[in-house]
Amino acid sequence: MIIGIPKEIKKQEYRVGVTPFGVEELKRDGHTILVETSAGEGSGFSDDEYLQLDADIVDRETIFKKSDLIVKVKEPLPSEYDLIREGQAIFTYFHLAPNRELTELLLNKKITALGYETLQKDGTLPLLAPMSEIAGRMAPIVGSYYLQRIHGGRGILPTGVCGVAPAKALILGAGVVGANAARVCMGIGMDTVVMNRGIERLQRIDEMFMGRVKTLPLTMHNIKEEVKEADIIIGAVLVPGGKTPILITKNMLKTMKRGSVIVDVSVDQGGCAETSKPTTHDNPVYEVEGIIHYTVANMPGAYPRTSTVALTNATLPYIKIIVNRGIERAIREDAAIRSALNTYKGEVVHQALAGSLGFVYKDIDGII
Repeated sequence: MIIGIPKEIKKQEYRVGVTPFGVEELKRDGHTILVETSAGEGSGFSDDEYLQLDADIVDRETIFKKSDLIVKVKEPLPSEYDLIREGQAIFTYFHLAPNRELTELLLNKKITALGYETLQKDGTLPLLAPMSEIAGRMAPIVGSYYLQRIHGGRGILPTGVCGVAPAKALILGAGVVGANAARVCMGIGMDTVVMNRGIERLQRIDEMFMGRVKTLPLTMHNIKEEVKEADIIIGAVLVPGGKTPILITKNMLKTMKRGSVIVDVSVDQGGCAETSKPTTHDNPVYEVEGIIHYTVANMPGAYPRTSTVALTNATLPYIKIIVNRGIERAIREDAAIRSALNTYKGEVVHQALAGSLGFVYKDIDGII
């Protein structure tokens, strides 16, 4: 199979879909790998490193024209829409729930859209996990940075000092993002509260941190009370394939401390704050009602070397299943690959996505 690895063009996105060691593995299985010129440079991988492992360095048009499978990091952007070939397969983070325009394009071109973020294995999201881990650990760091008064924050040192209380962190969600955010918040000494709808995950947080992180059920009453005291709020809620529910309303911002910070990691799927909108690394924050919003839609892209290696470690086994078996056979035989499908042959085949955008849902078993 011909596999294409284009250079990411999203603003301030430095990751690349496959590392040179990933290319080496795929070449060993007999596949042709097309890598766009300088695709890996942002992550510290030169064209020469790919060439030494027998990849072909080509231009963007050739990538999309010749590849059977496109492997990316982020969703295709409008400037790439015309390059996408009808019937092509794309494996990437799509986050389609808030993106009707791209979803319609994928349907019109009958694209096999395989989303990293919806692939499930044994009840987990193994391709979302490494980036969620990085974003979760980043969130307290960037939140702490914007608490500085020079950036519009409250001027509170998150760790506190002798005789002065530390900052208070509220984490909404106890999945991979939430657990990793809690680890860093607690590690630097913040007074940390984690909320989650399922009690089992709260029990896991309690056991993991031996009671040093407070846990509460995620209810609107609890949120309304806790946001009043929080200095940093981290949105870590996920509905696989669907739109994130609004947990922080605009009216709640008026009850919060001026200069407190919301880091909405869930902005990729619409965000859990009513006032969230995607931003970029070069202009990451804005203010609403005196509350700083950090809503970068590709947070792990700030650390591309770590992120790219972690992502390839996770995706490579699934890429190999797709290309070694062929796309249709892989969908038929492998439940994990099937769960990654968002659109296929002009149909929305992911139920949460269909519900979020109001499209008709088609069961994949009725198509393959």
